Amino acid sequence: MIAKQLISNLIPPLKTSDTGEQAISWMQEFNVNHLPIVNNEQFLGLISEDDILDMSDLFAPIGNYSLSLFRPFVKEGMHIYEVIKIACDLQLTIIPVVDKAEVFLGVITLQSLVNYFGTLNGIKDNGGILVLELNKSDYSLSEIGRIVESNNTLVLSSYVSSSSDSTKIEVTLKLNVSDLKHVIATFERFEYTILASYQEAEYNDQLKDRFDSLMNYLNV
Repeated sequence: MIAKQLISNLIPPLKTSDTGEQAISWMQEFNVNHLPIVNNEQFLGLISEDDILDMSDLFAPIGNYSLSLFRPFVKEGMHIYEVIKIACDLQLTIIPVVDKAEVFLGVITLQSLVNYFGTLNGIKDNGGILVLELNKSDYSLSEIGRIVESNNTLVLSSYVSSSSDSTKIEVTLKLNVSDLKHVIATFERFEYTILASYQEAEYNDQLKDRFDSLMNYLNV
């Protein structure tokens, strides 16, 4: 998946002739804290809610002000992993997408990223969740996959998390079966530590609650 495939056409760009009042209205309508400003299809930068509230006259054109515009963007062919990293690092509510000539193509919204992340991690697929803890030096994805597959089970997705002040890592596995007892028994036989396991029904209930909470947050 690349950036241009996640572009949303719901959020229009501002022009320099638009007013601060118009910008605030659109931010409230689309639940974002930033909007792109475009001049003849060229991306000028992002304007934030704070930038607008600092204006002395909200009904004056934005172009009347000398703005030091924040100018983050991603190129249309950039991989979605890089898009997510930029959005997180810069705390953006939208991510502008441009072509090679920096012509504005549109924006990627947080909701688009959330929806993609859901499919990326197999959230929509049936199955169970298993969380392992092991030493960083012992981590082998091929061995973990072999153990899972020895139980006629597939890994739909995996995620590794770690802390810089620990020698341990957590490996979260989404599997294609909801009954995990045989997989768990095999991991325990190989002396893996099982931190947690979630059967399909309880996992889906928790996931729905968390997803609903996230959607409510994004709509604030």
